[in-house]
Amino acid sequence: MTSTLTLSIPLSERLFKPAFRLGLNSRLPPAMQRRLLDASALLIPPVADRVIRQVSLGGRPAERVSVGPTQQGQTILYLHGGGYVTGSPRSHRGLTTSLAAAAGAELYVLEYRLAPEHPCPAAVDDAVAAFLELVTRGYDPESIAIAGDSAGGGLTVATTRVLIDDHGLRPAALGLISPWVDPAVRQVDNGTDIVVNAAWAAQSADMYLGDGDPDDARYAPGRGDLTGLPPTLVQVGRPEMLWQQATEFATKLEAAGVDVTLGDLGRLWHVGHVAAPLMPAAAAAVEELGDHLARHLIRTSTASTA
Repeated sequence: MTSTLTLSIPLSERLFKPAFRLGLNSRLPPAMQRRLLDASALLIPPVADRVIRQVSLGGRPAERVSVGPTQQGQTILYLHGGGYVTGSPRSHRGLTTSLAAAAGAELYVLEYRLAPEHPCPAAVDDAVAAFLELVTRGYDPESIAIAGDSAGGGLTVATTRVLIDDHGLRPAALGLISPWVDPAVRQVDNGTDIVVNAAWAAQSADMYLGDGDPDDARYAPGRGDLTGLPPTLVQVGRPEMLWQQATEFATKLEAAGVDVTLGDLGRLWHVGHVAAPLMPAAAAAVEELGDHLARHLIRTSTASTA
């Protein structure tokens, strides 16, 4: 890391809560929310030795991220959160660069299309196309893990379902940070989540649904078939509005026969991983995620990073 400053969870809550309350505000237009969330990433110091390259993947912009040496032919497709309405590779660099270091693998962070301009299933289509292009570049499906946070966690599950059912491809592993697997369920403000609020979540869910069906597994993968999914880590903190949804989803995965691990992050706030360069608790969560993904990736030697 490039900074010796470290934050406790209580101190980080006081620092970041105003930024999230400002940016994730249902009264602001999505374009403004996006600019504010990207700006909040400036609070996070850069990870040392990070290399970020602007690339194209599946017809969409993406960032290829690496930190130090990586295992040849292993990669992680990362799908950022933001309610399907906001978020970008830029807003999540504190997380993605820390995860690249923890996993010892390169990451492709996809800039998938956002609602309301592009409702479901645009994001799913983009993520599926990105994975398929990695395969055409020579990556074995078992050398590609998929990870995502919040909406990106739900998108990870939806994408994997399409890959298995429609393309016969199974990623090596899934890493889900506070996955939003059923946006149709209205959340209630619990007084302890410093990031997400119920009004913004409901608005984002409606924008992402558009004219779609709330039972569509691409929109609400928690309502769909979970059998055959790869080994999955589900991480969630106790103050989060999504605590119940995420823990219940882990139970559903287990009942479906999936190799699932539930990571209880204690008091860590929603996707606090983005502050890993500053927070020991967040860094530990990223290390757990990186270890899970790395243990399931196989090594191949034919992949091209062009």
